[in-house]
Amino acid sequence: MKKYSKYLMVAMCVIAVAFSAGSFIRVNAASSSTTAPGQPVDLTYAAEKSLPSVVHILSTRNSKVQTVEVESDPFNDFFSDPFGFFGSPQGRGGTQKRQIRTPKSQGSGSGVIISSDGYIVTNNHVVEGADELTVTLNDNKEYSARIIGTDKSTDLALIKIEGNGFPAITIANSDDIKVGEWVLAVGNPFNLTNTVTAGIVSAKSRSLYVNTKGVESFIQTDAAINRGNSGGALVNTKGELIGINAMLYSETGSYSGYGFAIPTSIMNKVVDDLKKYGTVQRAVIGISGTDVKNQIDLQKEEGKELDLGTTEGIYVDSVVDESAAAEIGLKEGDVITAIDGKQVKKMAELQEALATKRPGDKVSITYLRDKKKNTKNATLKNEQGNTGVVKKIDLDILGGNFREISTTQKQQYNISNGLEVIKVNDGKLKEEGISKGFIIQKVNDVAVKTIEDLQLIVKEASTSKDPVLYIQGIYPTGKKAYFAVPLQEN
Repeated sequence: MKKYSKYLMVAMCVIAVAFSAGSFIRVNAASSSTTAPGQPVDLTYAAEKSLPSVVHILSTRNSKVQTVEVESDPFNDFFSDPFGFFGSPQGRGGTQKRQIRTPKSQGSGSGVIISSDGYIVTNNHVVEGADELTVTLNDNKEYSARIIGTDKSTDLALIKIEGNGFPAITIANSDDIKVGEWVLAVGNPFNLTNTVTAGIVSAKSRSLYVNTKGVESFIQTDAAINRGNSGGALVNTKGELIGINAMLYSETGSYSGYGFAIPTSIMNKVVDDLKKYGTVQRAVIGISGTDVKNQIDLQKEEGKELDLGTTEGIYVDSVVDESAAAEIGLKEGDVITAIDGKQVKKMAELQEALATKRPGDKVSITYLRDKKKNTKNATLKNEQGNTGVVKKIDLDILGGNFREISTTQKQQYNISNGLEVIKVNDGKLKEEGISKGFIIQKVNDVAVKTIEDLQLIVKEASTSKDPVLYIQGIYPTGKKAYFAVPLQEN
């Protein structure tokens, strides 16, 4: 279970708890979405329609051997290895590396079937680190699932089970929902499968400020959501999917008022990108900023008055060089008020608008400068500063073969980990002058112990703002070396 801490309001500290398995239900489709005062809302149709599409996900992490750092105990170290004690004085009073076997562990969450051929949307934190995924449908049939792609920024993941004819949910446009509208949350809280709770939409485009590097524009609801609801469905009264449940705010770790779901406007784009490219094509304007209200309040705290001509919009703190914003002349102090003619009142709404775009897309940006309205067209770029498709690069781009170093090599070079380059072919290693025999110890400041470690680092770096591998290591002669290996294609 994933937890966050955040002040929801002054003097009240709350914990944002990621939950697994969301729940949502449909209301009688034949009835009107509005109900006469005092008249109960019939949600049975919504429940019946949505329940078959919500699944239980069991995530399993197998037992593994890991190297960890522990505090040194000179006396115990002496009795267990007296020669090692005197031979390695640097171990005294500090830390030492030891190998431990982690126990097998399991966690659970929810998911939503979005296509009849077995594609399922869930939260990234439900499947992250999993070695095995078992999906149980509403009719208790079990399937093994594989991960198609994940996105930490939105906390979404796409997995797949093999087969056809699965009960896919109908996906609605989350932009159409209104505050006060009845919704259902469907999922598996506390492993209580096939659970439905009801509430209303409490707010839209809500930011929780728990993921500073992520996209936060949640649907807020008072439908009860608990552990196990993560990845489940938030549905409207027609039983249509409007959001993927992701977290809750609570002082206790259990439901105490509000839950938060990722809107389908963001989900649809992420799913499409993961299917086509294996990673999300994220478009950025190239600014840092805050809500206008936040900026005005900050100035008040400093005894200053700030009149921007509006109390809504995004105040621009800074502009990234050569970005889309820089190319149209945006600068510090400007206030962005609309994207493609649609008003954006706060940063969450801007993030949601951009989350539906790809690098290369053209958008109309409306902004205020000295209280005067301006509108300019901009071409969005990716985080690497261009409009190309960002792909996760495979280890093959390095053009090398690797193997884990032996115990003898560890003793010989007085190192605790590394991968030896046993062959160099055409590729990035050869281009940068890394030769056979070189031992890679760290890449991007992360210790490398296995080929899987290196593969993961390469994939993450390839989609980052700075697609470079900073490699540290040692040659058989004992000479240490440092290389910067760019991953972009020439």
